[in-house]
Amino acid sequence: MTRSTTDEAAAPQLPSPKERRRLREAKSLSEEQVAAAVGVTRATVRSWETGRTSPRGRKRALYAKLIAPEPGAIATTTPAAMTAPTPVPTAPEAAVPEAAVPKSAAESPAEPTPASSAGPTSEPAPEALPEAAPEAAPGVKAETVGERRLSPAEAFDELYARTAPGLVRQAYLQTGRRALARESVERAFQLAWHRWPEVAVDRDPAGWVRAAAYEYAMSPWHRLRRAHRHPDAPPTEPGKQALFDALLDLPPAYRRTLLLYDGVGLDLPETAAETEASTPAAAGRLMTARAAIAERLPELASAATPAEQSALLHDRLGGLARAEHVPVPQPARAVRTGSEDKARLWTRAAVAGVALLIAVTGLTLHTAPTHYEPPISPAERVGGVPPRGGPQKLTAQDLKLQKTLREQLAHGPERLVPQLR
Repeated sequence: MTRSTTDEAAAPQLPSPKERRRLREAKSLSEEQVAAAVGVTRATVRSWETGRTSPRGRKRALYAKLIAPEPGAIATTTPAAMTAPTPVPTAPEAAVPEAAVPKSAAESPAEPTPASSAGPTSEPAPEALPEAAPEAAPGVKAETVGERRLSPAEAFDELYARTAPGLVRQAYLQTGRRALARESVERAFQLAWHRWPEVAVDRDPAGWVRAAAYEYAMSPWHRLRRAHRHPDAPPTEPGKQALFDALLDLPPAYRRTLLLYDGVGLDLPETAAETEASTPAAAGRLMTARAAIAERLPELASAATPAEQSALLHDRLGGLARAEHVPVPQPARAVRTGSEDKARLWTRAAVAGVALLIAVTGLTLHTAPTHYEPPISPAERVGGVPPRGGPQKLTAQDLKLQKTLREQLAHGPERLVPQLR
């Protein structure tokens, strides 16, 4: 046990799954090249980058060394800079060939960031479609703010207060259902609190919760629930209604890609990583979704450049999200309490299930027979047997004669003379 603990402590630390993919693509390495260098299959590398598994032992050291950033590429930041939001990068072409990147992504350096394209309003755009959370430097936990270290509950409450209202509006654009949007965000934060040690050290805690909320919101099982079978009534304004209908007509994967790239402001590799797709596939989904939206919105089709299309879409999506009366999520404390109550309930259910299984097993062992008893075959009618032989049945006259012979015994040679009547 001591040796195992020492080996785990000496193992190199790996970044989050999304950061692993970003570092690999920043070095222009494909999944096949990483798999050949480490000595695994391509499916294993993809599993490492999606968070389903993690490398161990020698493969972990090789993988960490392979995707480690260059020493000159690590920017030095002050504590104040680490607490301020960092701008979202808008140049996704560095990781994919130019032929695989759509025209909208190729001109993304000229595309304004979501914060600047929203325009000066009384309510900032990040509240409706929040940007990605600030990236913490390696080794800095999410609970650290400046020189003061927050408790896990305080860090969770701060993340919830900053991102929950915007995530509810994003989930509404994703599903078209207000109640389901609120339920999805609350479930995602309950899961985040249940796994807070993992979420707190993630490179993008807000992105972790956003991905969980989107996955729950787009689950096909909600179609079986009567309350969520049909979307809510669309907006009354013609422009917003056309955009709302066009969004819901898109396939879920295309709709999610469009919201992440043009609504939230993620770059193409981050959008592909969050949707668990390759970067060229995410680019193709983005182009198809924009073309479908442009058929409904003439102003989007008349945009001169893809950068103008992206800025216009960001404004329209933010306006649609802010115009609708989306329900306010519960307080952070209620979400944390609900997560803890649900964890206790599942724990008790698991304990009760194990106890019931033990009781049933014991009862079965106590009542089961200790030896084999062959079953008794059922009775069957046998045919083809001849009738039983022997004397025939006596008639009434024969029985009367028999009785008379028994009562009158013979004396010597005398013989019984039949009496005729």
